Amino acid sequence: MQPASASGATPPGGNRQLKRWGPIIAVVVVALVGGGILLATQGGDDEDAGGDTTLAVETTAGGDTTTPGTDPASTDSAPPSGEITFPMSWSDAEAAGLTDQIEWGDRCDTSTGRIAVPDFFRSECFAPFTGDNGGATATGVTADEITIVYYEGPDADPVISYITDAISVDDTNAQQFETMQGIVDYYEAYYELYGRTINLVTYEGTGIATDEVAARADAAAIVEQYQPFAVLGGPALTSAFADELAKNQTLCIGCTPGQPPEFYTERDPYVWGLDGSAIQKQTHVLEFIQKQLVGKNAEHAGEALQATPRSFGLVYLESSGASKDLADRFGAEMAALGAPLAEVVAYQLDPATIQQQASQVITKLKAAGVTTVVFSGDPVAPRDFTKEATAQEYFPEWVVAASTLVDVTAFARTYDQQQWAHAFGVTQLAARGNPVTTGAYANYEWFTGSPPPADDSIGVIAPNPALLFAVLQGIGPNVSAESFRDALFAADATTRAISQPSLSYGDKGIWAGVTDFQGVDDATVFWWDPAATGPDEIRKDGTGMYQYVDGGTRYLPGEWPTEDRLFDPNGAVAIYDTPPAGEERGDYPSPAG
Repeated sequence: MQPASASGATPPGGNRQLKRWGPIIAVVVVALVGGGILLATQGGDDEDAGGDTTLAVETTAGGDTTTPGTDPASTDSAPPSGEITFPMSWSDAEAAGLTDQIEWGDRCDTSTGRIAVPDFFRSECFAPFTGDNGGATATGVTADEITIVYYEGPDADPVISYITDAISVDDTNAQQFETMQGIVDYYEAYYELYGRTINLVTYEGTGIATDEVAARADAAAIVEQYQPFAVLGGPALTSAFADELAKNQTLCIGCTPGQPPEFYTERDPYVWGLDGSAIQKQTHVLEFIQKQLVGKNAEHAGEALQATPRSFGLVYLESSGASKDLADRFGAEMAALGAPLAEVVAYQLDPATIQQQASQVITKLKAAGVTTVVFSGDPVAPRDFTKEATAQEYFPEWVVAASTLVDVTAFARTYDQQQWAHAFGVTQLAARGNPVTTGAYANYEWFTGSPPPADDSIGVIAPNPALLFAVLQGIGPNVSAESFRDALFAADATTRAISQPSLSYGDKGIWAGVTDFQGVDDATVFWWDPAATGPDEIRKDGTGMYQYVDGGTRYLPGEWPTEDRLFDPNGAVAIYDTPPAGEERGDYPSPAG
């Protein structure tokens, strides 16, 4: 393991260029289905592009954004008047009086200072680079190219197939790589890479998502064969891949399931996450439960339980020792809230035994008198759990505890609808927009002229390269894992909004005592409406959709309201059919004609 860094900040007397330009690299998150991430300026399309840029998330939905915060850039961060340095964003050129002296090229809309793509969250323009880029600044970086490896699991991984088959996702590895190549081409066309191009390599893993031995061997093989600067993606259910890459001083993004904070600090600056951490999500869930559920009757359960004081139970996926530790932590916190768990049940992700496990889980919950089931697990198991609960005539409240993909409409439609009519919870995803006209799908189709080959999974593919390219553009010619880290840590959190999560890295005072190597910080609350109709995240029309309370208003820790507005249609939004006012995509001709 790599030694931990005290803070990750640039030391006194260190690289002033990173200090100076770091604030333009704000932060990013994976929108697990249907989103993309772009460098964006604060403010609407009709505003000047002045001020620091932030990394914003183009989610699958929109909402009225909150008023942008104060520009985090200080006046002394701009280059001296008349001096062109790199990287140079439009706003910095404007501050230095240089916008008219720079040949911005066709990729820049000089009327707004942003790149000429039809996306509200588009990046500021960056000055085209001239001069010496420093050549080989890091492993995988030469004067001409940056080598990036895109990891794909085996096409026939039974664990992943168990999940994707549930919603009929059938994208192949070849289609996913073709889509990734199209995304990389998009960023190369509009983002400044300082004289370098991307050498994109695909690598297919040799083991299933849980195979630690194969994951470690694959990471070692990638380093030996390709010597890349960065790896995008990794096995979904083991941290061994990320650990091995870090040992070999290779940066990776989205290459491990969420780990405890110390995992990242011990591997600083090589391992980066996009989603919020498990403890961060748990913090949101606990505050929501404390403020809106504890000490009240189970009014959102089935009729037989509605007048019963809430009794909580936890069902969680046990995939490692960390899973048990998190469950124990949750139980201790619930006890401290005066709501000790009446039952805690773990299950394993085993398709062969899930039905048998479901029978045992539901029997235990019902026997313990649980009225409110807190679920923290995978997106397919609720299908079996809810079916079994109905078979046992047991209709509790179901609280989705920020569980990955359980908060996605496409999966929720596969659950027993009699049960899921009593489901609600916390999500770090944003309120949804039209999945065809917003986000990564729309961007890809506009750029290439064709739908993405991996049309179901582009939302999962797009976020990792989005973070990579935004940072590469923002830090300039001096590419290294350390400059990547320093830039992200120097950045302020993104603007608070509804249509996008707010993200930050480093220590921003949001998570006490934690140096944050993961992204999203805020969350919102939703409930399941079995009668609502519309498209899911992969564009399939159907019945049943999540409704976002108060249009998807988002909260940081300490901000959750006490009023319970679950199952209240007033102000709830299932999907924004058109972007909200001020977040329109704009109109630029497609380069594909």
